[in-house]
Amino acid sequence: MKMDKSSLDAECCALNTVLVEEKKGHLIPNGSAHQGANGTLTISAATGAMSAAQKKQALPERETWTRQMDFMMSCVGFAVGLGNVWRFPYLCYKNGGGVFLIPYVLFIFLGGIPIFFLEIALGQFMKAGSINVWNIAPLFKGLGFASMVIVFFCNTYYIMVLAWGFYYFIKSLSSTLPWSSCDNPWNTENCIVNFRHNECHNGTIGNSTFGNRTCEELANGRSPIIEFWENKVLNISDGLDEPGVINWELLLCLMAVWVMVYFCVWKGVKSTGKIVYVTATFPYVVLIILLVRGVTLPGAYDGIMYYVKPDWSKLGEAQVWIDAGTQIFFSYAIGLGALTALGSYNRFNNDCYKDAFVLAFINSGTSFFSGFVVFSILGFMASEQGVDISKVAESGPGLAFIAYPKAISMMPMAPVWAALFFIMLLLLGLDSQFVGVEGFVTGILDLFPGKYYMRYKREIAVAICCLLCFIIDLSMVTQGGMYVFQLFDYYSASGMTLLWQAFWECVVVAWVYGADRFMDDIARMIGYRPFPWMKWCWSFITPCVCMGIFLFHLLNYKPLTYNNVYVYPWWGEVIGWCLALSSMLCIPVSVVYKLSAAKGTFRERWENLTKPVWGAHHLEYMAPDTDIKSLASLSPGTEENKIL
Repeated sequence: MKMDKSSLDAECCALNTVLVEEKKGHLIPNGSAHQGANGTLTISAATGAMSAAQKKQALPERETWTRQMDFMMSCVGFAVGLGNVWRFPYLCYKNGGGVFLIPYVLFIFLGGIPIFFLEIALGQFMKAGSINVWNIAPLFKGLGFASMVIVFFCNTYYIMVLAWGFYYFIKSLSSTLPWSSCDNPWNTENCIVNFRHNECHNGTIGNSTFGNRTCEELANGRSPIIEFWENKVLNISDGLDEPGVINWELLLCLMAVWVMVYFCVWKGVKSTGKIVYVTATFPYVVLIILLVRGVTLPGAYDGIMYYVKPDWSKLGEAQVWIDAGTQIFFSYAIGLGALTALGSYNRFNNDCYKDAFVLAFINSGTSFFSGFVVFSILGFMASEQGVDISKVAESGPGLAFIAYPKAISMMPMAPVWAALFFIMLLLLGLDSQFVGVEGFVTGILDLFPGKYYMRYKREIAVAICCLLCFIIDLSMVTQGGMYVFQLFDYYSASGMTLLWQAFWECVVVAWVYGADRFMDDIARMIGYRPFPWMKWCWSFITPCVCMGIFLFHLLNYKPLTYNNVYVYPWWGEVIGWCLALSSMLCIPVSVVYKLSAAKGTFRERWENLTKPVWGAHHLEYMAPDTDIKSLASLSPGTEENKIL
C-alpha cells in the first residue's frame, strides 16, 4: 500500500491521519484517524479495489441526521421539558408576573442563545461528543468529563419523575381517581375532601361542627391528594437516615420507563430522530386541549391575571434577576453536553446559527404558553377551594403531582383529563431523558478509537448506562427515596454546577482557542460570519453573567430542606456537596494534572496542550489554499469536495 503525504500549514498542524476508501474513483475519508507526526497529515490510499477483508474492517462514518428536522425536533424534545411546565409559570407568578419577562428575555440574549449556539456549533464543527469536542483545546478536556458527570446524574434522578408520572397514569385508568376520596387504605383520620374555607372564613359555621369537625379541625386537615402522594406513592419515611422498604409498584414503573428509554436510544440518531416527532409534538397537542378546557372553567380569568399581572416593584429585587438567569440555564439544557452530541450529528455546513434562534424561541415560547395552561386551572382550583391562588401555586413535583391532579379531580370526566395530563407529562420527560442518555453514550463511545469497533458496541453501551442508572435509582423507590431524589436535584445538576460549566466553556472558546478564530470556523461551516454580538457575549458578557449568578448562589446558600420542615443532617449535605464537586472539580484538577505531567517550560506546556487536535473531516475544510467563504460552501460527500 503506497503512502502519500501532504503538508498543511501551521493552522492545520496536529491533523489526524485519515484512512480513506475508494468510491467511484474518488478517495474519501471514512472517519478513522491517528495523529500524524511533525505537523504532517498522512493519507493511506488503496490503489486498487478493496478486498473483502478490507471492506469488512472499514469503519463506518459518523452518523448524521436523516433530515435536518430530526435534529430540530431532538433539540426541542431535550430542551423543552418538565421545567417549562412546572417551573417557569411559578417563577413568573412569584417574581412579579409579566415583569419577570423583562429580565428573562434579557438573559436569553445575554446568556441563553450565545451558549446554546456555542455548544451546538462546537459539536457540529468538531464532529464529536461532549468529551472529544474539547480537542479544540485539549488542556481543558476536563470540561467534557464534567458535563458527562452532570448528565449522568441528571439521567439518574430525572427518570424518577417519569416513573411517578407513569404510576399516576396507571392509577388514572379507573372510573374514580384514587386521590379524589378519603376511602382508601392509605388515608388517615385527618383526610378531608371539602375544607369549606368560605364558610369558616365568613363565620357562617363559626365554632359549630360540620361532619363531626370544627373549623379548627378542618383547617388542620389533609387533602386526599397529599395523602395519596406522601402515603401511597412515596410512603415517605421520617428522614434520610430511614430508607425503609422498596415500593414494588413504583419499582415496576421505573423498570418500564427505563425499557422505553433503552429502545428509544439503542439504535442511535436514526431511530431517535424519528421517535422525537411524537414525543416532542404530542405534548403541544395536549397543552392546547388543556388550555381550551382550562379557560372555560370558573376562576380561570383570575388565575391568568395572577400569572401575567405586572408588579413593577419586583424589578428592584436581586432575586428576580437571579431566578430569571438560572431558569434560562435550566430550561436551555446548557452545560450537559447533550446539545454538543446532537450538534455532532449535523452536516458540517448546516446553518446552526439560525437553528439556535429558532430553538430558543420555541423553548421560551413553550414556557410562556404553559403558564396560561397551568394558571387557568390553578385559578379554577383556588375558586373551588375559596382560597387565594398563592395558596395553590407550587413549583416542581408539588405542582405536577399535588396541585394539578387535585384540580383535575374537580373536573367532569376527571379520569380522562388525568390520563391526558400524565401522558403529556410522560412524553415531556421521556424525550428529555432519552436524548440525555444519547448524549452520555455518544461521549463514552467517542473515547474509544476505531480499532475497538464492534458491531453491537452502541447497544451494549446503552444497556450498561441504563442498568447502572437503574441500580442507583433503587435508592429512590424506597420510603426515603424522596430525600435522595432531592439531594441529586439540589446539588448534582444545580444552578451552581451548570453556571460553573457555562463560564468555563465561554472562557476556553473565547480566550484559549480564540473567539475570532472560532467565528472563522463557524463561517467555514455556514458560509457567513455570525453577528459580532456572539463574540462579545462569549468573551465578556456571558462569563460575567454566569460568574455573577454563581457567586450570588454561593453567598446565599441555604441548607436543603424537605417541605420547609425536615432539615437534612450534616452528612446528607456532605453527600450533596460531593455530588456537586464531582463535576466542578473535573476542570481544575484535569488542568493541573496535564500541566504537571507535561515537559518543558510553562509556556511550552501551555502551547502544546492548547494546540487543537483536528478530526478527519477537517481535512476537507481547512486546506491552506482555500478561503473561508469557499470552504463554507462545500458539503461533505459531494463530488466537488472529494479528496483526490
